[in-house]
Order: sequence, then structure tokens, then C-alpha cells
Amino acid sequence: MSQQKDRPWVMRTYAGHSTAEASNALYRTNLAKGQTGLSVAFDLPTQTGYDPDSPLAKGEVGKVGVPVPHLGEMRKLFDQIPLTGMNTSMTINATAMWLLAMYQVVAEEQNPELSPEEVAAQLAGTTQNDIIKEYLSRGTYVFPPEHSLRLISDMIAYTVHQIPKWNPINICSYHLQEAGATPVQELAYSLCTAIAVLDAVKASGQVDEADFEKVVGRISFFVNAGVRFVEEMCKMRAFVELWDEITRERYGVTDEKMRRFRYGVQVNSLGLTEAQPENNVQRIVLEMLAVTLSKKARARAVQLPAWNEALGLPRPWDQQWSLRLQQVLAFESDLLEYDDIFDGSPVIEAKVRELVEGAKAEIDRVQAMGGAIAAVESGYMKQELVSSHALRRSRIESGEEVIVGVNKFETTEPSPLTADLDAAIMVADPLAEQAALDSVSAWKAQRDETEVTEALAALAAAAKTDQNLMIPTLAAARAGATTGEWAQTLREVFGEFRAPTGVSGAVGVAEAGAELAAVRDRVKATGEDLGGRLRVLIGKPGLDGHSNGAEQIAVRARDAGFEVIYQGIRLTPQQIVAAAVAEDVHLVGLSILSGSHMELVPDVLDGLKDAGLGDVPVVVGGIIPESDGRRLKELGVAAVYTPKDFGLTEIMGGFVDVIRRANSLD
Repeated sequence: MSQQKDRPWVMRTYAGHSTAEASNALYRTNLAKGQTGLSVAFDLPTQTGYDPDSPLAKGEVGKVGVPVPHLGEMRKLFDQIPLTGMNTSMTINATAMWLLAMYQVVAEEQNPELSPEEVAAQLAGTTQNDIIKEYLSRGTYVFPPEHSLRLISDMIAYTVHQIPKWNPINICSYHLQEAGATPVQELAYSLCTAIAVLDAVKASGQVDEADFEKVVGRISFFVNAGVRFVEEMCKMRAFVELWDEITRERYGVTDEKMRRFRYGVQVNSLGLTEAQPENNVQRIVLEMLAVTLSKKARARAVQLPAWNEALGLPRPWDQQWSLRLQQVLAFESDLLEYDDIFDGSPVIEAKVRELVEGAKAEIDRVQAMGGAIAAVESGYMKQELVSSHALRRSRIESGEEVIVGVNKFETTEPSPLTADLDAAIMVADPLAEQAALDSVSAWKAQRDETEVTEALAALAAAAKTDQNLMIPTLAAARAGATTGEWAQTLREVFGEFRAPTGVSGAVGVAEAGAELAAVRDRVKATGEDLGGRLRVLIGKPGLDGHSNGAEQIAVRARDAGFEVIYQGIRLTPQQIVAAAVAEDVHLVGLSILSGSHMELVPDVLDGLKDAGLGDVPVVVGGIIPESDGRRLKELGVAAVYTPKDFGLTEIMGGFVDVIRRANSLD
């Protein structure tokens, strides 16, 4: 037994919505309830480098997080929260440098008696800043890989020298699991990302040999924990072992503390179900145990989703419930009183060995291709993830993988938690977009335009050299530039990028069962009735980059005999309409997970009508509350699919039904 009880991990709730003022009130409430760190969710325009007045931002402002288009909003976000005494995690990637700069400037303003250097030395927290997984799963990338890696290297070098308590990157295996990664792939691809980042920092020459151990020591990870909690706990022990080996052998780090695998965790949101959502509570608890039970592989920070995240935006009470789950484990149980309870277990040791060996083989495969960046650009990693996800989906559909309340034990009593579905979730403030537009307009009216222009010109000039971009970025923040202006300045120098979708080469359903064979026959017959092969366009309008669902629909539609047009993420309604016209499609399927369906879907419907395709049926999938689903159907949407519709082949049958009805074939 330990002589002294361990300190609990940092307890966070991932939060941010509508406006900076509303998010600030939520943060201060959560801190008062015992939360020990902040985890900031930014909205998609902020994450992808657009101001609220950009056409691409329409419908997305304040939906999945808080809009922070300029320094004034960052001030409001942290009003009355002393940043020099806070541990803040920011889920931000492509624009991470810009958000960290604004955070530092607000901290300086809060402490006018200290020099900027003294303030920076006190800041503690994390910027996610892992762009490689954005190309593979989450989709909030902006710049091409090599330029993105340059921004990351500059931030790491700057923070090691100026903000030594800051974790400048949080390498994320979390989103890889959501995109379908097996534990072996999760280990391998995230560690390959870490190798790519460390190699880039070393090659930049900005950190000398004596300080390189500090770079390794500030690398942190952000991990997903699924419900198979024995396997997940073994995965964490495998991470610890592999990271120790890589940092010791590849980078020559001798200090054990600098080689420690430091990670935070958000347990698996992908596994939360819309059907019988009360079951999500026990899933969350099991997943939390996976990252806390083993002392040697215990998370340094934990944030838990809420039971109702598959339904929509959690309310403050729902977030409080998740925080209390952590507090009961940390403060009521005896977990923190013991050394590692799994040491010496032959079962655990055997599973860890299996995962370590599998991950090493996959790491070698990726490194032989030229490393993580090469494996992104070739599409290899994305294709592997889409294939793994397709296999998992087929196991769920066949019943081989049981999801309680979804494909087994579906009989249920009415739940008091969801008796009023519209009241069981929070709705983002519909006035948030206008508030953000007004804020940007007012901000630009009071700033010194000459100072902003000069600062952005200096940023562009620096981007064409090998100068560290954190310095001109801080100058642009102090001058009053906006998020969109900072990103656009770099877009003009670096260019933009569209990642491979992984769909064309993905392995779907290896063997067609009777259900898929029957749908294939109907697809073929309906195509013959209409004079050719059935064509379906899968579109992702807006800035939502969570493409896993759209990719799986596209792969299954291909396997069902449809000709599939899927052009990836981040399309305007106008681009989707243009593709529907060019490809002469029989059905348009829209996937939106960011909550912007009520703004974007009507634009697609109107665009199709204006293009003379008003008779082409449109179906929509996403996290869509029941009342919104009814409204979409009133507007002319033929079918609405939500997470409870897990049967992909069944959805394909629905596509055929919709096409036949639209063409008066039944």
C-alpha cells in the first residue's frame, strides 16, 4: 500500500458555446463546482481560420464551441479567470499558434505589473496542435502538411524557451479511434506523428541539443478510451512502454522524467448511443476506469462526455453529472491509495506484448514509406482507418459486436431523462452568429488599420523565411488582427490542402449477406428502370470535418451498387449543387454533425430548385434533434437519419425507396 494517497488527475469538462460571455459564465460555474482545469471548445470558423462574416462560416458560428475571432473576444472568454493560475487546454489545431498568441496577450493584460516574459513563464496548459490527425479524421486542417509542421515546430521551439510549463502539442490518438482505428493502429499512427513532429523540431535548428530533452518532456498525448476497458488499459501500458523506448533509443533522452508518457483523455464519444442514452453513463464510467486503474499508465487529465451527447448539446447539469463521476472515483473510492494493481498479471502482460509488437510492425511500415506525412499524402493511413471502420460497422450490423439497447436488448421502459427530448439538450443561442458579426464589425471600427496592415505584412514576409512565426503572430494579435486575417495571410503564402478521403481504396463489406444482396438487386433494377446506373452524391456542407459517417455511407453505397460521388469535407451548398448538376445524380445525401443543418440544408434545397433539380430527393444524416428532423421534412427533405440508424444496408434500402418514390416507380 502507498504511504501517501496520490494526487487526483486534472478534472476538466470540454466546454464552449454560443458566445464568449456565455462560455465564460459556464467556465466560472464549473470551476466553482470543483473542476480543476479548463478545456476550451472553439467553434468551427475559429478552428479553420475564418471570421464570422465569411460565407463558409454561415450556420457554424457558436455551434460546436465558442467563436473567438479577435483579441476582444478572448478577453471576454477569460474575464475574471486569472490565467497565470489556471491550467487551460485548448482544442485547436490549424490556428493553434494564433489562439495561443491571443491567450498570452490577454494574460499580459491581466498582469500589467509584470513583463511579457514573466507572464509567459507562469502560463500552464496545452494546445492540441496535432494537425496530422486532422488530415485523417477530424478535418479542421487549413494548410498543407509541410507548412503545418513548420507552424507546430515554431510553436514548440517558442514555448520551450518562453512558456516552459506549456504543452505545445497534444498528439491525438483520440480521433483516430473515432475514425475506426484498432488499438494497434491508434498506437502506431499517433507515435509516428510524434516522431514526425520531433524530427521536424530537430531539423529546424531552433532548439539545441542541451534543450532537446525539454522538447520531448513537453510532448503530451490525448487519448481515447473505449468500452473494452481491459484492452484499453493494456493499450495505455503499451503506450508508456513504446514512448519510453522511442525517446530513449531514437532521441537519446536519458532523464526518465522527460521520457514519461504524459496524456490526457476524453473517453469515447463515438460509442455513446442515441437509443437508451441512459446506458451511456455506465459506458463512460468503464472507459474512465481504463485510464485511471493502472497507476503506471494513469491519465494526467480526464474529461468525460455527457450521457446525452448523441442527442445534442449537453446542458450544464449534464456536464456536472460527468464531473461528479470523476470526483466520486477520485475522492470516495480507494483507487489512489495503492500502487499499480496490474503488475505481475500474466494476462495483462500478454495483451500488452501483443499490442506492442503489432504497433512496432505498423510503425516500421509507415516509417518505410517516409513517415507520417508521406503516409497522409499517399492516402495509406486514411484508407486503413476507413477500412477498419467499415469492418467494425459490419460487426455491429451482424450482431457480432453487441451494443446494448441498439442491436440487442432493445426493449425498454420509457425514460424520464428523455421524456421531453427538446428539453433534454441545450440549443446553441440562435443570436450568437449575429452577435459575432456585430463584434467583428465593432472591433474593426476601433482598431488602427495601418498597424494591422503592417503587422500582417510582417507576418507574410516572415512566412517566406525560416523565421519563427510566433513572434510576428504575437505582434498581429497585439495590433488587433482577426482570426480570419491571420489565417488568410498564411493561406496566401502556404496555399491550402485537401486531404485524401480514403473511400476509393477502402475495403468495405467483404462478403455480401442476403440483406445487402437484396438491396443490390433493387439498386440494379431501379437503375434499369431509370435508364442507367443509380448515382448518389454524398456531400458535407459547411465546416464540419467529422467525415467518418459520410465515408462509411459512401463505402456501403458503393458496395450496394450505387455510383458514388464523394468529394470530401468543407463544401459550400453551391459546390454541392454544382456537383449534383454535373453528375446528374438521382439522390443527394448530406452529412452534418455540427448542428448547422437548419441553416445549410435549406440552402442546398433552394440551390437544387434554382438549378432545375427540385425533383432530386435530398436525405440528411447527423446529430439532429427530433423537432429539427420534423422541420427538415416539412421543407422537403425525403428522409432524416440520426445515430440510432446504425444499419448501413438498411439505409441503402431507404435510398432506393426514396429514389423510387421521387420517380413515381412505386
